[in-house]
Amino acid sequence: MFSIIQAAGWPIWPLIACSVIGLALIIERFISLKTAKIIPPKLLDEAIMVSRNGVPGPDVVKQLEQNSTLGGVLASGFRALNANPRASEEDLRASLEGAGRQAAAQLQRYLGALATIASAAPLLGLLGTVIGMIEIFGSQGGDGGMGTAPGGGNPEQLAHGISIALYNTAFGLIVAIPALIFWRYFRARVDGYLLTMEIAADRFARHLQHLRK
Repeated sequence: MFSIIQAAGWPIWPLIACSVIGLALIIERFISLKTAKIIPPKLLDEAIMVSRNGVPGPDVVKQLEQNSTLGGVLASGFRALNANPRASEEDLRASLEGAGRQAAAQLQRYLGALATIASAAPLLGLLGTVIGMIEIFGSQGGDGGMGTAPGGGNPEQLAHGISIALYNTAFGLIVAIPALIFWRYFRARVDGYLLTMEIAADRFARHLQHLRK
C-alpha cells in the first residue's frame, strides 16, 4: 500500500484525507441515524396515553425530550401547553414546527460534508492526473524538447508521471463513489424520518387540542 502511495505522489494525500474523513462521517451517521434514536415505533402512542388525562409533569416531559429526536419534538408541544394552557392551535403547531426544524438540522448534520467529499474527490483525482501529465511532458523535454520521441525522454520520469496520473484518477473515483452512494442513502433515510415526524407532529397537535383548558 505504501508503495502505491509513493508511486501516486503528493496529490494522493488530499484524497487519503478525504477518504478518512468520509469514512468517519459514514460511521457517525450510521450510529446517529438509528431508528431507536430518532423515531421509536411506539413513542407517539405512549406520549398520547400518558397525557390522556392532562399534560404530564416536568420530569416526564424532560424524560420524553431525552428519549429521542421525536421525543424532543413532542416535548416542545407539552412545554408550549404548560406555558399557556389556552394556547391556540396555531401556537401549538408553531412550537412543534420550530422543534421539527431543529430536528431536521440535527438529522442532516454532516451530510453536506459527505456530499462535498463526493464532489471534490473526482476533481482531486483529476488534479493528480494533470500533474502526472505534466510529469510525462517534462520527461519528454529532457533532451530534445517537447517534440522528442518517447524513447528519447527520461523513462523513469515518464513512468512516474503515468503512475501519478492513473493512481490519482482511480483513487479519486474509489473515494467519490462510496461517498455519493452513502450520501444518497442517508438523504433518503433522513427524508423518511422527517415525513414520519411530520405526520406524528400533526397527530400530536390534534391531541393537544383536547388538553387545552
